[in-house]
Amino acid sequence: MTTTLNTNVGRTTGSPESRRLRGADHIPAVIYGAGMTPVSITVERRDLRIALSGPAGTNTILELVVDDKKFPAIVKDMQRDPVKRNVSHVDFMQIDLSKEIVMSVPIHLTGTAKAVVQEGGLVDPAVDRIEIRAAANNIPNEIVIDVTDMNMNTIIRMEDITLPKGVTAVSDPDLVVVTVLVTSTQVDKPAAVAGEAEAGEAPAAGAPAAGDKPAAS
Repeated sequence: MTTTLNTNVGRTTGSPESRRLRGADHIPAVIYGAGMTPVSITVERRDLRIALSGPAGTNTILELVVDDKKFPAIVKDMQRDPVKRNVSHVDFMQIDLSKEIVMSVPIHLTGTAKAVVQEGGLVDPAVDRIEIRAAANNIPNEIVIDVTDMNMNTIIRMEDITLPKGVTAVSDPDLVVVTVLVTSTQVDKPAAVAGEAEAGEAPAAGAPAAGDKPAAS
């Protein structure tokens, strides 16, 4: 399923014009792809936000309306203002819906690793996205990873993840995706126990016990 996004063409390029457009809530953009000449366009900020608000987020397959033509496309790159963090420019790439493309897809952890929780550990995603290859119309919104069976010694690597049918991993098979962190509470606990053991030790032979007065000479 694609999401339609209307665009405006014929914008003047250059920093002053781009600033003017952004001030009017228009985002400068470009669409390019195999077999076509790149076209400078603009999109309404609100329209872009709505188009990418679905479960697929920035991986949403778009139908860009450019003049009287329509192009299936994805967001290839999205630049943001370094201070305001709002979108300042978008690169759209035309795609063939029947051909495979490489996309970066977010991971989602599900389940509760009881063995880790009982030991005071913390399940931690080492990465938040992984690269996969799939047909454009078969790109998953996210990769779900069940952490229920993890323990303190478990490491989930890329090769351990079961991907949906028709989806293959591009990332290194040895890439660490999920690991377990040792919390400060767990690190401090052995030290505290050791301290208690030392406090309970009997005094060395010949040494006065705590509170005893030394013998008179």
